[in-house]
Amino acid sequence: MPDSLPPSPTASLDESAARKTEALDSLAAILPALAGPERTDQLVALLSEEDIATLRHLAQEGIGENSLRALTSDCSYLEGWCLAARGEPLPWPAPVPLILKFIAHHLWDPERRKTDPAHGIPEDVALALEDLKLLRKAKGDGAHRAPHAVTTVQRRLASWSTLHRWRGLQGAFSAPDVRSAMRLASRVAGRPRTRKSRRAVTADLLEQLLATCNGTDYAAPSLVDLRDKALLLIGFASGGRRRSELAGLRLSQIVWEDPLPADPIDPGSLLLPAASLQLGRTKTEDASDDNAVLLIGRPVEALRTWLEAAPIVEGAVFRAIDRWGNVKARGLTPQSVNAILKSRCALAGLDPAEFSAHGLRSGFLTEAANRDIPIQDAMQQSRHRSLAQASSYYNDAGRSRRRSARMLG
Repeated sequence: MPDSLPPSPTASLDESAARKTEALDSLAAILPALAGPERTDQLVALLSEEDIATLRHLAQEGIGENSLRALTSDCSYLEGWCLAARGEPLPWPAPVPLILKFIAHHLWDPERRKTDPAHGIPEDVALALEDLKLLRKAKGDGAHRAPHAVTTVQRRLASWSTLHRWRGLQGAFSAPDVRSAMRLASRVAGRPRTRKSRRAVTADLLEQLLATCNGTDYAAPSLVDLRDKALLLIGFASGGRRRSELAGLRLSQIVWEDPLPADPIDPGSLLLPAASLQLGRTKTEDASDDNAVLLIGRPVEALRTWLEAAPIVEGAVFRAIDRWGNVKARGLTPQSVNAILKSRCALAGLDPAEFSAHGLRSGFLTEAANRDIPIQDAMQQSRHRSLAQASSYYNDAGRSRRRSARMLG
């Protein structure tokens, strides 16, 4: 008789799950969004050990938190979709037919889908993705499924390609068949691109939000008021910083500058306080880039007031505050920044559903366009790298002033 029996398949699976759980726990220390038993169990079921090893390598390479979160989400979705569509994990590298199948399952003609249930994602695949909590259920009885947003599919294909590259593999995502299929599918998917925030937080709306931070007739502004006022002013005046950048802002990134004249062409004008924000790594720029932005006047005053009242001498600039008014050591999360803006909208009598933190970014560019500030000047502050993207806000802002629209008025 043999000295020992070979390990059972069940034991091997348990050992693999334990290794994946341990690896995910260490990854969660870097990416808090992965924390929690329910999320860990989902990722253990979907991701291979190789997937998790790739994500850990990316984290150690210093990839941005938001990018790593998106890669993790996209990798788990791709693995779940392949399991639902083919009954097996993702193959590496992915063949062209599989990439084409992914496009066909997520971008389709909504009108044809109404008469041809086989067009687009098969119902059994969609139901399996719902069970895996990777796809929302169709709303209402007899509701027709809608295709994914083109930008979502583009991002997932880009993530798929990135994961190939970091595994040392060559993906086929630039193959002529893939590019052609993506281009044709995008035309018929029928979902126009929408803004991240329906309404831009322009200067007039910003003033309404700031008015809710002034305290009451019976009480001075609270710490929450002071924090939110500084957050809104810094978020807008710094070029419309992304919510992740505001949440991650550290005191070490602030450089207090000498006062500057209110009128740049009149050195004798009133001097205003100034500060620079050293942005470090952002969504579009590396930490090595010279990507500081200058703040002058009210935003600097509000920031000083908040830091002194908190008081904060190191670490995160914008922090959580508990119900008793205690300022926590931890910084806000990007989701908290969004929630703060929506809360201030509600207090100002505005519909929170029409706004998100991205409204500060779109509002900055829209306001710059309304004031006829050259787009290159505005882009220096917003740190947009794409002229086409920044121009879209300028085009929207100038639409109502166009003479060409009044020829028959």
